[in-house]
Amino acid sequence: MTDPRAWLGGAWRDARQALLRLARAPLATLTTSAVIGITLVLPLALYLVASHLRPLAGGWDEGASLSLFLRDTVADDALPTLRQRLLRLPGVAAVRIIDRAAALAEFRRYSGFGEALKLLPDNPLPAVLVVRPARDSDAQAIERLAARLRALPQVDQVQVDHAWLERLRALQHLLSRATWVLGALLGLAVLLTIGNTVRLEIQHRAEEIRVSKLIGASDGFIRRPFLYAGVWYGLFGAVIAWWLSTISLILIAPPLRELAGLYEYQTQASALSLGEFLALLGIGAALGLLGAWLAVSRHLREIEPD
Repeated sequence: MTDPRAWLGGAWRDARQALLRLARAPLATLTTSAVIGITLVLPLALYLVASHLRPLAGGWDEGASLSLFLRDTVADDALPTLRQRLLRLPGVAAVRIIDRAAALAEFRRYSGFGEALKLLPDNPLPAVLVVRPARDSDAQAIERLAARLRALPQVDQVQVDHAWLERLRALQHLLSRATWVLGALLGLAVLLTIGNTVRLEIQHRAEEIRVSKLIGASDGFIRRPFLYAGVWYGLFGAVIAWWLSTISLILIAPPLRELAGLYEYQTQASALSLGEFLALLGIGAALGLLGAWLAVSRHLREIEPD
């Protein structure tokens, strides 16, 4: 039975030797690691942007609403009673009252026609009830609720404000799918990069491998340094990807805050959390190990003692 401490000691020795070997060729190591890092940073940047927009999208989701423009015959003192009636309807989460005076004040504030409105003898705007559907309401449920509200005798017109929300959800789905697809494709690129680097290292050390096989070294013993080299490449590439993503996030932080401000939402650009950073390191190491394993398994068999 293999002693775990001896196995760990041997593994650490091989990993350290692989690191020292990479350190003896710093330019080549940095170049390969930089290629891996740049490859990884593309899906990582997409993930960071999506994670920062997700809370903003949640705020938009809560903003999906139906605006009920009431008839002129509905007095302001009847609005609370009508609001309570609407709250008892299934699928209604909240109802906000905008009476005629508030509607006029809001129109003056945002329309730019404040001076022109002073010339009118009466307030031409109707009272409005803003109905927010339940959070689990889909487009069909909102349309059914809108049809039910249109049938109310006090309601003159119903404006459904959810078409843009459906477009946003489709965009979110596209962004999420693109992250996975791009991550898979670029992960394959990382595998090929590390595999090609390890292949060149195997060819460079072909004579050393032949001598090791000649004196009885097993394939597992010969394979381990190359596997650890792949892991180091993956880790270095992940660190470079983290560094590049942090710089990129700092650069896009101002327009990201401006976009959030347009929807009255405050967001702060933040880099990866500790858990996300460790996951990135794990992904880099796993890709490095797999790429090295594929290269070694294919090319090590081709080198045999004469």
